[in-house]
Amino acid sequence: MSLSKIQGGIGVSKSVPQAAHWDLVGIVTELRETRERWRLKRNRDLGAHEFPSRDIIRDIVTQLRGALFPLRLGPADLKRDGEDFYVGNVLDAALNALVAQVKLELTSRQRNEDKPIEADVLTWKAGEIVTSFAKALSDLRAVLDTDVEAAYRGDPAARSVDEVLLCYPGVLALINHRLAHELYWLGVPLIARIIAELAHSETGIDIHPGATIGGHFFIDHGTGVVIGETAQIGENVRVYQAVTLGAKRFEATEDGALLKGQARHPIVEDEVVIYAGATILGRVTIGKGSTIGGNVWLTRSVPPGSQITQARSQQEGTEAAK
Repeated sequence: MSLSKIQGGIGVSKSVPQAAHWDLVGIVTELRETRERWRLKRNRDLGAHEFPSRDIIRDIVTQLRGALFPLRLGPADLKRDGEDFYVGNVLDAALNALVAQVKLELTSRQRNEDKPIEADVLTWKAGEIVTSFAKALSDLRAVLDTDVEAAYRGDPAARSVDEVLLCYPGVLALINHRLAHELYWLGVPLIARIIAELAHSETGIDIHPGATIGGHFFIDHGTGVVIGETAQIGENVRVYQAVTLGAKRFEATEDGALLKGQARHPIVEDEVVIYAGATILGRVTIGKGSTIGGNVWLTRSVPPGSQITQARSQQEGTEAAK
């Protein structure tokens, strides 16, 4: 829309106080100039919206949740004899929409390459990625079943697996994470990150899609949990609210730019329990069967079977400093 049309369309609303008159044309002009400076600085030449849409991806995730758990996360009027029909239709819609979003991400990424990829090649590549993703859905459902079972077994307040799936924020975050993780390794990290951040917004649980998490994983309560990109978590692990699996430091180049993709988050082996408020930083290993107490600050590896409490962690830190 041109500025003349904007200017011509400006009227004084009766609901707006007389003093509240905006220089709308001037504001639009200033915003355009600011955008152009930003794009020029980054060598951007956008002719249209060329990035995945957060709103569309939200709809896709909702459809995928319904396809994975149709009688619990699907439509309220769905009956068992109509499951396959519903799953087929919702998957067809979700996967076709996902192809379009994947193509947008691939297009935005290759824009700055020396040899841009032709549009039909990008379409083919997007289809291949989504085909591989679709083939993984059955395995994703199977591992999510183990997460639901772990939550039911690990919480005495849980009365059924249905309650766990419908009500527990940790399970909701894991559904998104396992979808996002698959897409992350298939080569569309932006879409994966959007899916992760949708769960973060809904649950307060922040899991980077690059994190590797084994089966039977249980996040109890969940609010404030942070799991970094290169974290590796084994089987039968349980964490509580406000647990952080983060980085201790960030390596940088000579000009100060942070190095990307470095292994900088913890490795948590099988059957570990990490209680509320614990912070574990750096590429350390928490040995199999260990228990990390609440509010512990840990920046070193511990052997299998360790019992780390806040008092013990402080004492060992003092002894190491002597």
